[in-house]
This record gives sequence, structure tokens and C-alpha cells, in this order.
Amino acid sequence: MLEVTSIQQFYGGSQILREVSLTAPTSACSVILGRNGVGKTTLLKCLMGVLPIKSGQIKLDGKDISKLKPYQRAAMGMAYVPQGREIFSRLTVEENLLMGLAVSKGKASRNIPSNIYEMFPVLKEMLHRRGGDLSGGQQQQLAIARALVSKPKLLILDEPTEGIQPSIIKDIERVIRTLTAQGDMAILLVEQYYDFAEALATQYMVMSRGQIVKSGEGAQMEADNIRNFVAL
Repeated sequence: MLEVTSIQQFYGGSQILREVSLTAPTSACSVILGRNGVGKTTLLKCLMGVLPIKSGQIKLDGKDISKLKPYQRAAMGMAYVPQGREIFSRLTVEENLLMGLAVSKGKASRNIPSNIYEMFPVLKEMLHRRGGDLSGGQQQQLAIARALVSKPKLLILDEPTEGIQPSIIKDIERVIRTLTAQGDMAILLVEQYYDFAEALATQYMVMSRGQIVKSGEGAQMEADNIRNFVAL
């Protein structure tokens, strides 16, 4: 479980995050929605340690990780799929997946779990192709698979549907739904595509101007008029 308490973050003299508090429980998909520029990606980078927080606290399974480096957080079970995918374009699909095992030790650091290919069969077909030769949707599947090979406790996804064709969005939705149902992982999803978010959300949070301004159960998103709340 991820617990975030009153974190704040600044760029120069501008405050980007303002007393943000949230929880992302295990066996749930927690969705953060909001318009561009409200601090969603900054929040995720703070959770992963890519950006420092000015104040507040971040806990994973009850342990304070607020001052840990990104690689230390990854070793504790956090995995991050950034906006834009950021795969290694000159490495093969297999090599990209093996990079995701860098935090593992011993035999586990050399063996890609077979269920990865069950979730993303196209990756098995393209195992020896370079990442840069894949379509945008295939690259997104590779980025998610790379995050999953280490069997994380917490999976953080930053707008996984951005620029992706509808058929692959459905594949990604299926994978996230399966991971949630397995019950051994917390998922934190930042998304602007409302229908995708609503279909997956166990709980939702809406950000505006660096704050969580509304939250509730995923099943109540339509009744709470969240579609209109986050519409561009």
C-alpha cells in the first residue's frame, strides 16, 4: 500500500504540489484525473524519487521512503511507466525486458516471467526486434511489461493511452484489470481518457492546481459528474 501525506513540491518560486495526500491500496486501481498542467506527472516523479519533495511523507507498506533514491524505491517494489514510454530504442524487446530485471537478484535477474508473454503475446513474436522498430502501441506494451517483470508491489502508470490506437488501449485495459483482480499489487494510474479511467477505477482522485480537490469510489464517477469536471 502507498500512503502519501501532505507532500509539497516547488519549481523555483512556484509551488507545484500543495499538501497532496492520498492512498493507493493493494488489490485496487487508484486513478488520478485532471487537466494538463495541474501537477499529475510531477506527483508521480516525486513518488518515485525523481524529484525531491519539500515536505510531507511517502510510505510504502508502512515504511518511510521519502528520502530514498529512485533505484532504492524500485528495489522495494515500485515500478514506473512514464509518460512517453522511454524504452531503449536501440535494444531488442528482450533486452528491454531484461533491463526491467535490474533490481532482481540471482536467477530471477535473468529470467523473464512467462506470464509477461501471456499478457502481451505480441512481445514474444517480436522478441528480437529493436524497440525503436515497434509501433507506438507496441512500445507502450513493452514499457508496461518492462515494469512488470520485477513483480512490483506498486505499479505507477502515467497516461498509458496517450497516442495509442483503440485496439491496444483495450489490450492494456485488460491487463490492468487482470492485475487488479490478482490482488497482490497496488496500481496508481494517471489518465485523461475518461472512459478508460472509469472502466478501471476502484477509487478516483481529481487534481487541480497541485491539489486533490475531489475523490471517491470508482463506481460513483459518473454520478459525481467527474467527466465534466476533468473535460478540457
